[in-house]
This record gives sequence, C-alpha cells and structure tokens, in this order.
Amino acid sequence: MKYGYARVSTKGQAKDGNSLEHQERALRDAGAETIYMDAFTGTKSHRPELDKLLKDIQGGDMLIVTKLDRIARSTMQGIELIEALVGKGVIIHVLNIGMMDQSPTGKLIRNIFLAFAEFERDMIVERTQEGKSIAKQNPDFREGRPKKYSKAQMSHALELLDSYSYRKVSEMTGISVSSLQRAKRRMKIRKG
Repeated sequence: MKYGYARVSTKGQAKDGNSLEHQERALRDAGAETIYMDAFTGTKSHRPELDKLLKDIQGGDMLIVTKLDRIARSTMQGIELIEALVGKGVIIHVLNIGMMDQSPTGKLIRNIFLAFAEFERDMIVERTQEGKSIAKQNPDFREGRPKKYSKAQMSHALELLDSYSYRKVSEMTGISVSSLQRAKRRMKIRKG
C-alpha cells in the first residue's frame, strides 16, 4: 500500500506551494493511494491524521511526503520517525530527496541526514550557550522567563489571600491560582 501524508501549519503556506491541495496532487502523482492530511503546526508531535497513519502503516508499505519538513518539525524528529518506520520495513519516499529504505543508498541518505541533524542540534546548543554567556554579563540578568507580575502586584495579591480564596484573588488580580500558591509557599519558606 502506498500512503501519502500532507501537512500545513499556516494559511500563508497556501501561497508558497505547500498548500494541502498542492501536496495532495504531488502525492497522487507519485502513486499515493490513501492520503492523510493535517492542518497542524509541526511543533505538535501528535497530529491526529499522522497518528492514524502511523497506526495503519505496516512493513512493506510506502510512505510518500513532499518534503521532510511536512512530517517533522526538525531534522532530528524527522530522522527519528524515519528510522522507526524503516526499521518496521516501511519505505519512505521524500519527493524532494529520494527513497529511504534498508538499501545501501537509503542508508547513506539517512546517515547524511543524521549527520546534519546532529550538526544542527550542536549549533543550536552553541548559539544558546553564547547568548547566555553574553546575557550573564548584565548585572540584572535572571535565568528563565521574566516575571509576569511585579513584586508589588504579587504582594498585594498575597495580602488579599488573608480575606479571599485563591480562586477569588485570581479573578480579582488575573494571577493564576498556581502562581499564587507558589508565591505563598516561597513566602512561608522565607519566613520559615
């Protein structure tokens, strides 16, 4: 059986040749008999139609996609998925790259992509470390997300907890119940 998978994440992709219609036409031209289509961002690892496809596809089947980024958000995620499918006996045909199977050529293509995926990951780590190093030179640097609420806002909300429930204070201030609970615990630890 030849399966196809198509995905778009934004309406703008309809203009750049990645529309579902464009992908479906290319997949049918390549021989796909059944096509699964998602309109989900690639950052979501569980996409409804992809999940169905992965349950249906079996050894001896072929999966056709127009580009690697249609099936995965990163090269590493794509390679992991391809490795799992090829290990199961599925042939992967990425239209702009070629076939990936257990043949020597298929293994070569996968190994090249694995090398690039590792390089991509290493470069991201290196850039992140360089950025942190530069940021740490600033005396006001704080690791993690910036605080959403000022100390004054949080203090006021904690004072309100003396008279009102967490839920009521959350409604009054817009600060989530879990944030209020964490702040209250931190306050108790400091007074401790």
